[in-house]
Amino acid sequence: MQIPKIYLETTMFNYYFDTDRDAHADTVTLFEECAAGKFEPYTSDYTLEELERTADAEKREKMLKLIERFNITVLTKSDEANELADKYILEGALPPGSLSDARHIAITSISGLDTIVSLNFNHIVRAKTARLTEAINRIRGYHAVSIDSPMGVLSNEKA
Repeated sequence: MQIPKIYLETTMFNYYFDTDRDAHADTVTLFEECAAGKFEPYTSDYTLEELERTADAEKREKMLKLIERFNITVLTKSDEANELADKYILEGALPPGSLSDARHIAITSISGLDTIVSLNFNHIVRAKTARLTEAINRIRGYHAVSIDSPMGVLSNEKA
């Protein structure tokens, strides 16, 4: 059986340390499952840039250490991902102003990963986003990417 390749979007790094959030325990479990070899984890320069812009220095340093600790591969941003992200917004898969979110899905798509894991229910983990990004991906020659929360990924693994 092939190990699922998952992309960890910015919220995953935040929730790892946000002990008051409902999804904290599932987020930590997912990272541990990556360390155990049940998932092949990825993130990207887009995540690193977002953490640089949004997290204070102390928390950012802790979040960045997760990359090494859990052997997370960092994908390089690209013109191809930027163009696909622009297409997602143009076609209404994600709302204007959510370019960072679109780039996470796009880099997951062009890299041939299986799933983007996020706790962003406003723009990423939504049926409309999944449906429209899948259609855009197919038209442009990319495979469909599953969009899920850590809870969904963990429950799928148990099934």
